[in-house]
Amino acid sequence: MRLHLAGGEIEYDARGRGSVVLFLHAFPLGSFMWDDAAAGLEREHTVVRFDCRGFGASPPGDGPLSMERIADDASGLLDHLGLGQAVVIGCSMGGYAAFALARRQPDRLRALVLQNTRANPDTPEARANRARLAEQVLKQGAGVVVDAFLPRLLGETTQRERTALVAGLRERILATPPRGLANALLGLGARADSTPTLREIRVPTLVLGGDEDVLTPPSDMEALARGIAGARQVVLPRCGHLPSLETPAPYLGVLREFLAELG
Repeated sequence: MRLHLAGGEIEYDARGRGSVVLFLHAFPLGSFMWDDAAAGLEREHTVVRFDCRGFGASPPGDGPLSMERIADDASGLLDHLGLGQAVVIGCSMGGYAAFALARRQPDRLRALVLQNTRANPDTPEARANRARLAEQVLKQGAGVVVDAFLPRLLGETTQRERTALVAGLRERILATPPRGLANALLGLGARADSTPTLREIRVPTLVLGGDEDVLTPPSDMEALARGIAGARQVVLPRCGHLPSLETPAPYLGVLREFLAELG
């Protein structure tokens, strides 16, 4: 379904009934990364997810895709659906957007799952690298992002044993509009430092990652968990930056356990 929001559009999916779970996807993917998790949770929860602007079926917006823009789109979607608080699950870029949502509308959060993400901003060097990559994408196409990111998104086990998944993700990224990828790269580079946000989080929080993740290794996730009062960390084996795709059954089991604890 399509929703018009603040001069743009997002494609979204809402299903199920019960307490609300809101998924925020990673770069450079889309809401499809939650297909298995959504199917596994919809019998007991209202599951909401959307394609950020420029990804999946959502057209690119104008200018950089800020994490605040994603957070405001998430909040606007919940308002449109008549939903209040949600358990917000953000992976990578989605985690950065979850931090923005926690700052802008903390009462919106019932609980938080910070997955394969980090609180600190890009270094000046990393920001410059993203800007250069954004320029290359606009000139050369989405294949630039495939080459730069796909080898690091998936764990060694997945790359070795799940070649069909690797190929499928390659096709998904190649189908993403270059403008959407470039806008997101610029937004990622400009994101705020969320380290001060950690001590302001007062809701139950699960910090989740994969033991083969080279982008946000377990040590980064441990630092997140230490910064949030009462947070719990889970490290899933045999997966990298995208546990919901790489090891969907164990991933769903962890989510179900966390959601059950919330009551």
